Amino acid sequence: MHQSTLLITAEGACVLPDSEAFLGALGDPAPDYDAVGFAIRNLGFVKFQVLDRIVVEIELHPRNVERRALIALERLLEQTSTGLFRIKYLDSEWRSEISASAEHTLARIRELCAPVFAPPPAEKFSAEGRNYEHLGRDGAVPLRLFAQKWRTAFGNFDSDMISFAIDHQILPRLAVAKIEPGSPDPVLSFIGDGIVALGKSYPFEGVGRRIQNMPDREYGAWIAEFYKAVAASGQPRYDVVRACIQDEAGASQLIRYERLLLPWKTSSGGVLVSLVSNRISDNSGTEAGTLTGPPLARKLAKSV
Repeated sequence: MHQSTLLITAEGACVLPDSEAFLGALGDPAPDYDAVGFAIRNLGFVKFQVLDRIVVEIELHPRNVERRALIALERLLEQTSTGLFRIKYLDSEWRSEISASAEHTLARIRELCAPVFAPPPAEKFSAEGRNYEHLGRDGAVPLRLFAQKWRTAFGNFDSDMISFAIDHQILPRLAVAKIEPGSPDPVLSFIGDGIVALGKSYPFEGVGRRIQNMPDREYGAWIAEFYKAVAASGQPRYDVVRACIQDEAGASQLIRYERLLLPWKTSSGGVLVSLVSNRISDNSGTEAGTLTGPPLARKLAKSV
């Protein structure tokens, strides 16, 4: 089998295995161990290998890869003409994925290498992260159904999302925020009329505003960070949230709810982040919303 191999250093330089440049980047002139494997696992190197001019294999440890290495990898992928791509990456164990698209491969690598988001500390708010995969087994029905819709659509937004939300009585507890290219701030495009913790008029008055500009500004700034993280990573986030918030009249209340944030790709290059939430009552039950009819559906279709 014919193969050619390059290593991308953490600084974004391309070097050959066993070369002086590689050993210099490794910091060991005479390694007596698997130097390439060590560099990938511990130093943020990326291995780029072409097998028989047919398959490109990319090996990396996502948590250690720096931005400069990702940029160098993007340039290599733009120059390759192979039709198959294999990603080997270290999670709790080595995993492997196959793709027939360089664009999809790079997008997936960016998702894998996205920084792990730590919720900003706040005295009045807390978010307990849950395993998104558990939604398929024991999650609330609306959240689980919407997660399935996101997976079957491969994260691509279309108008079917709206009719799906109506058919499954999800629309009242759905919110959608838009993040345009070059703008870090999520702007609300739709708020279901079942989301009234911030005031009964907020589902109408909040549309078109930045999330940071909620009636409770401290809560808005806190929750906006979660939307930004989901948009940047391209990965879902499932939490149980406990928050003491103020509504538009200045009244405070303590609420507890579970929420699912999902990123949706759009044709304009922006990202939509949807939220589906269930209010959790004191006895650990959930408060269900009511079905919203066609006028609200038309509003959502127009706004996104």
